[in-house]
Amino acid sequence: MRIAMMGAGGIGGYVGARLVEAGGDVSFIARGAHLEAMRRNGLRIRSETGDVFLPTVSASAAPADIGPVDLVIFAVKLYDSETAAAALAPLIAGNTRVVTLQNGIDSIEILRRHVRGDKVIGGATYLSGFIGKPGEIVHAGGLRDILVGGHRDPVIHELQALCDRAVGLELKPVADIDGVLWEKFATLAAFSGGTSLMRSGIGPILEDPEARAFIEQLRDEGMAIAAAAGHPLAEGFEDRVIRRWTSFPPHVKSSMANDLERGKPIEVAWLSGRMHELGMKLGVATPGHTAVFRALHLHASGAAR
Repeated sequence: MRIAMMGAGGIGGYVGARLVEAGGDVSFIARGAHLEAMRRNGLRIRSETGDVFLPTVSASAAPADIGPVDLVIFAVKLYDSETAAAALAPLIAGNTRVVTLQNGIDSIEILRRHVRGDKVIGGATYLSGFIGKPGEIVHAGGLRDILVGGHRDPVIHELQALCDRAVGLELKPVADIDGVLWEKFATLAAFSGGTSLMRSGIGPILEDPEARAFIEQLRDEGMAIAAAAGHPLAEGFEDRVIRRWTSFPPHVKSSMANDLERGKPIEVAWLSGRMHELGMKLGVATPGHTAVFRALHLHASGAAR
């Protein structure tokens, strides 16, 4: 099974390295200093689950250098989605599947503008990671589950067998991926917006009554948006969110908060901004997410702005 990781950042780099460690044939599509470091010195993962060092990896900026694969795992930042999706053609063969592990709720629609619809499979994970320095991924914790659609697809079954051999990954095919994606959207938009705007790890936020009230408000606004959009979240959602947040070490922030601190572009338009947009469309008040979106919009394009 040949796998291409479209994006080698916190999620793509971590998942790809674990699959290589388990014996998978994985190529990484990356760019810039991170790509050069991977080519020169390999890829290193720092993780409490166990460090990984791959002294040699297959990595390129050009999908044409890799050629057709069985599976593409699409893990680029949301603001790069359209460009990255348009570049997928050299990776696609007759039986190729494309699994998205991005944030938000727009990935499948974007991919289907460039890849035949039946090849695209939604996916979600609560793993957390970021590029510590070029060539190095820091795994920041989170649940090890990777939830994907295509529960009857043979390519997904083959990926599941590989994940079963991998440390720190657990693939779970599901029948209702739309419900999974909306639940993650509501969970992550609150986590990203809260840790970014308050410049704090999740632990201190949950310990402070006013900070906790704000991040729970963001959670509840997301739940109201999901219901109004026709995707009501399953009973017990509030408790599941708290369990997910407390699964992280207290210092952990969202990848958006880490990107904000480093002066990189941030995904706010696809998270709190999307909540704000949907609220306007559906007639649901989102004062918390609207505040996050407007406060962070100045930094959406990164420090270069």
